Amino acid sequence: MSDPTTWDLSKTGLLTIDLQNDFIHPDGAYGRANQGAASIAALPDRIAPLVAALRARGGTYFSAQFTLVPGPEGAPLIAPNLKALRPFLTKGDFTPNGWGHTLVDTLHPADYVVEKVAYSAFYQTRLEYLMRALEIEHLIVGGIVTNGGVASTLRDAHLRNIETCMLTDGCAAFRQDVHDATLLSLGTVTHQMTCAEALDWMQT
Repeated sequence: MSDPTTWDLSKTGLLTIDLQNDFIHPDGAYGRANQGAASIAALPDRIAPLVAALRARGGTYFSAQFTLVPGPEGAPLIAPNLKALRPFLTKGDFTPNGWGHTLVDTLHPADYVVEKVAYSAFYQTRLEYLMRALEIEHLIVGGIVTNGGVASTLRDAHLRNIETCMLTDGCAAFRQDVHDATLLSLGTVTHQMTCAEALDWMQT
């Protein structure tokens, strides 16, 4: 894998996973159910300076957003395992074009939004098409949760020969030990650096 500090930032994308109102805002679906973590809430402010710095160097910001497609009578089409894990999810949550589905204000708007219905931002989405069309060769990745959407996206990128750099403190999980174990497991799949290190690199 090539050293990320040698990447052409104009051909580099910053991709955040699931930093949406329904996950993070107190009035969102998870907030209303008292499902949250301080480490998750801190991510938008930590990542926003990187978005600005990358854009200043000609890079692109992608937001991948978890989506629950409304089914008959508006009830979300939701996988049985997710329904069992998150029984509080209901009509209107993570609905396309809804407030809860939208990227949090701190990061809004992204240059491109990718709706996703599973963990990986590559699974049945237009992300890879957009990267090719925009000549984006590399991805810097952050978001939630480390062991879910972030890990799945990084592994999918690896399978596609897309080099990535994972923001170690620009990702979070609901448990710190799970976050730490995931960082260790992804060591052979992606480069890793902190948000501060990435910002220094972009501003050099």
